[in-house]
Amino acid sequence: MKDIDTMTGASPQFISLYDAEQMHALIDTVPDAMVITDQQGRIRSFSSGASEMFDYAEEDLLGENISILMTSPDRERHDLYMQEYLKTGKAKIIGVGRVMTARHRDGSTFPIKLDIGEFNSGAQRGFVGFIRDLTESRKTERELHTLQSELAHVSRISSMGSLATSLAHELNQPLTAVANYAHSAQDLLADPSPETLELVREALDQCAAEALRAGQIVHRLRDFIKRGETERQIVSLGRIIQEASALALMNGDGKGVDFETGLDPAADKVIVDPVQLQQVVFNLIRNALEAMLESRHKQLRVRTQRKDPGFAQVSIIDSGPGLDQKIAERLFHPFNSTKSDGMGIGLSICHSIVQSHEGKIWVEPSSLGGTAFHFTVPLAETDND
Repeated sequence: MKDIDTMTGASPQFISLYDAEQMHALIDTVPDAMVITDQQGRIRSFSSGASEMFDYAEEDLLGENISILMTSPDRERHDLYMQEYLKTGKAKIIGVGRVMTARHRDGSTFPIKLDIGEFNSGAQRGFVGFIRDLTESRKTERELHTLQSELAHVSRISSMGSLATSLAHELNQPLTAVANYAHSAQDLLADPSPETLELVREALDQCAAEALRAGQIVHRLRDFIKRGETERQIVSLGRIIQEASALALMNGDGKGVDFETGLDPAADKVIVDPVQLQQVVFNLIRNALEAMLESRHKQLRVRTQRKDPGFAQVSIIDSGPGLDQKIAERLFHPFNSTKSDGMGIGLSICHSIVQSHEGKIWVEPSSLGGTAFHFTVPLAETDND
């Protein structure tokens, strides 16, 4: 872990030469937002970049708890995190850069890259946060390169339009042949002589061969979409949700949305392919945001909870218009979409990924008046469980 003296390359004696005004002028030269807090988490300095990013004046926040800039559940748990760190020295985020979600003064949320360092100078001890807004940053793609490259297969769905045309053409040939052979067999059975029955058998053999050919075409489509075999490892479900949420809320898509997460610590450690699980969370959050485009009041909740035996449940709940029951029954089938320009592939991929993890996925009306998607994934059982 680095303290601020190491990060700046300056000694405490050098820093002490600066008075408060000079120090603040130095802080304001940092291109990203910079926030300094004491060891209780109270804000002691708020750079001009931070003021511009969050729309708070420094005097509005001096002495306030830094959690005012956080979203749930970090907002409620921040003080506990601080107490645990000061007591044990075990850091959860200090010294580790992380993509997460922050809260603007107007209540809207946006994705950030957060780096935290600790400083000790004489009797003073505190923390420095460097915050980069990933919504408008020209370096967003670079900052999220790892996440985006691993999630790249999601964008391949955009090519499904042209693929569907080719698919229809390829499937039309074997299916037409099946229909022709079936009609021929039907006509031949009008005169069931031994010679005719032999021809019927040949026609049915050709029907079977063409049906298998159509199946192979569908398998090629599945291989196109599928990323590959799952590579499971023990990971934090909360962190996956934080990163996928930040990615889904990019480009201002979270503006005007009351977004909140509620994470159950007992359901945090799961054994999954983290890339594929991010794909599921990302897809479901994007679907929820799109469903609420015309809603006057937009609420989005992401919840986790432990479900015995041995599973964690994730719920994405929105206040959109909800789903027609007939659509809901076939929602996870390929090429079945609620969108006029949709291909109906995204939820099918989610279904396949969850099933490959021995979980299940389902949809029901939400308590917010919209739709609630739920899915389960296996917990990583430990000796303490």
